[in-house]
Amino acid sequence: MYRLFVLISILFFASSIFSQDLYDVYSVKEIRVTIDEPDWAIQLDELKDEKKRLLATVKVDGITYDSVGIRFKGNSSFFNVQKSGSSKLPFNIKINYIKKDQRLKGNYTTLKLSNVFRDPSFLREVMSYEIARNYMPSPKANYAKLYINDEYMGLYNNTESVDKNFLEKHFAYKEGVLVKCDPSWDHKVKKGCFKGDKASLMFAGKDSMCYDGLYELKSDYGWSDLLQLVNTLNKKPANIEKILNIDQTLWMLAYNNILVNLDSYTGRLSHNYYMYRDTFGIFHPILWDMNLSFGGFRFDGNGAQLTNEQMQKLSPFLHYKTDNKKRPLINVLLKNDLYRKIYIAHLKTILEDHFTNYAYQKRASDIQKTIDYYVKSDENKLYSYEAYKQNLNQTSEAGKTKIIGITELMNARASYLKAHPLFQKKQPRISEAKHQLKDEQYAITVRLQDADNAWLFYRLKDKAPFQKVAMKDDGTKGDGSADDKVFGAMIEKVKGAQYYIVAENERTVIFSPPNASFEFYEIK
Repeated sequence: MYRLFVLISILFFASSIFSQDLYDVYSVKEIRVTIDEPDWAIQLDELKDEKKRLLATVKVDGITYDSVGIRFKGNSSFFNVQKSGSSKLPFNIKINYIKKDQRLKGNYTTLKLSNVFRDPSFLREVMSYEIARNYMPSPKANYAKLYINDEYMGLYNNTESVDKNFLEKHFAYKEGVLVKCDPSWDHKVKKGCFKGDKASLMFAGKDSMCYDGLYELKSDYGWSDLLQLVNTLNKKPANIEKILNIDQTLWMLAYNNILVNLDSYTGRLSHNYYMYRDTFGIFHPILWDMNLSFGGFRFDGNGAQLTNEQMQKLSPFLHYKTDNKKRPLINVLLKNDLYRKIYIAHLKTILEDHFTNYAYQKRASDIQKTIDYYVKSDENKLYSYEAYKQNLNQTSEAGKTKIIGITELMNARASYLKAHPLFQKKQPRISEAKHQLKDEQYAITVRLQDADNAWLFYRLKDKAPFQKVAMKDDGTKGDGSADDKVFGAMIEKVKGAQYYIVAENERTVIFSPPNASFEFYEIK
């Protein structure tokens, strides 16, 4: 009887392990790679610039996949680490390299394993993506133990690839234009082109050759699409809603600012994001590469590296206040009064969801408890175990670089922003939002206080762009107070229609639901 109980327990444990998602944060994955070539590291190094792969067999949590392709990945995380003599290099593993139908559980096809470069805390990648996924389509990420030919390489970040599987999941369409906004660092301005600023979407010329080297096309076509986006943003900004998901872009900009994620569009290098054009012709920005989030990169593009205090007090209007033409997504969008108010509302939502309530701090502690044993036993980790323990709360050394502690940055930053005049303005209040069938249309109404205007954003088909219409004050009073008003608008009678509401006054807006447009109401 005891042996039967033990057997059942083992089977249950094994079943729970194998049923977990590939990116479950509380499940450290085991990835074992077998490469026949004894000099595989030398060969992969020679193939890196061409992004070619060696064949390998890979076992993920006990399941074997053969005819897999493996290569090195990364720029600074590869070259700096290789130069230091460490073997803990980042990898890109293609499961369906030869067998096109071969898939990991969850329909994933690619393992992107990062070596936690310049993040002694081991937290930045996983936590940053987790926060971002509350507001915009973003990759999943967790941790994995990597072995190559039975040699333990160490604990890695395991991050979901922005590929066709990701695009279909989030946009219900995987064949659109995908542009990786990450310039070649040896790029030179071509004859007949204008000097832009890396992958910032500045206008660099009318010929697609002006953008080759600043951007990498990941789809089979799309240079003309990118040119259309750049031209609209810089030359015809009044038409930008027709080609760009404004709300998702404002979420990205707010996120980068709050988290001091300067190794991004917002910082000096203006990179580490994708642009994807869906079947409706709308481009969506997608975040990428979070190992230097939470102040791991100290350059905002305006001169010398920032001090700890300068990062803690980074302006919410970085680049906008100085009218910086090198960041058109910021400079152009925030000149629009409504967009600027939406941006401020998104800043406030992220701040209150995660930082003024210290929720992020508890989450960071929980994650470190999960990985502590694996970090301590990783003899190839790039920084000491003491630095790992320290960097959640204090500045730590990462080679010759000082990396600010996460709570050291964010607690002071939350206090600074909470007291900022920007967040002291009186917001509208939404007490009730509802829909009901009326005259073969849906009447959508909202009860507001301290609001001058209200906007209904709606779509009749899932994943379609939201359309914006002004809601009208119908003259109805609620509790008799002068500022209690009911606004309404009508839309077509379509089951499954989705909507959210923005209430506006002179200085601010508020959303219902708060995380719109990533969250919304649906008519069942």
